[in-house]
Amino acid sequence: MTTPENALENTSGNKDLTVVHLMRHGEVDNPDGVLYGRLDGYHLSELGRQMADRVAEHLASRDVTHVVASPLERAQETATPIAKVHGLDLATDARLLEAENVFQGKTFGVGDGALRRPENWKHLVNPFKPSWGEPYVDQVVRMMGALDAAKDAARGHEAVLVSHQLPIWIVRSYVERRRLWHDPRKRQCTLASLTTFTYQGDRIVSVGYSEPAIDLVPAHLRAGAKPVQGKGKAFGA
Repeated sequence: MTTPENALENTSGNKDLTVVHLMRHGEVDNPDGVLYGRLDGYHLSELGRQMADRVAEHLASRDVTHVVASPLERAQETATPIAKVHGLDLATDARLLEAENVFQGKTFGVGDGALRRPENWKHLVNPFKPSWGEPYVDQVVRMMGALDAAKDAARGHEAVLVSHQLPIWIVRSYVERRRLWHDPRKRQCTLASLTTFTYQGDRIVSVGYSEPAIDLVPAHLRAGAKPVQGKGKAFGA
């Protein structure tokens, strides 16, 4: 089902097609490497703002009529230039929030010893659910609801939804009929990337993926990059 974005049909003049771009926000200012999850106060870095502007430019010629973001600051700040370039008000949908995680507010990543701490073991017993956070099936339900609402709001045109890495990857996996449990290092959902769903009527007929700001993304944060000591922490997404 996956197609490159440039293979997607333009919605102009075709009222039966609707395109919904699900975007991951840009880089966050997080010098302490905290898993910020749903915490307030985490804003885009200067590089993250450049990523947001780059994607806004990339989408400037598209037929975007609806822009929505997660309530979290980093998503709102990423979506703002996209809404501005199309002269649209920015809507907010709580269904686009980051997944809940019991490690929120802590560091939890490669080389920090988190997996060796006995107090964490009780949260790691079931990776298939997962036991440390919001169930994957719950993420699918809310994200599909957000996608369908955007499809209805932009019917015959295009919508942009700004969300977070894990829920984006989970809903894409569901649509593409892959298992929901996975290796987080293998998610194809780089900072400021677009996962694009094309609807024919109410049915998703293709899924595309593109990285308009990939040259701005540090190498160790790109999909498939090997963890680097001190740079591999799960900062939240």
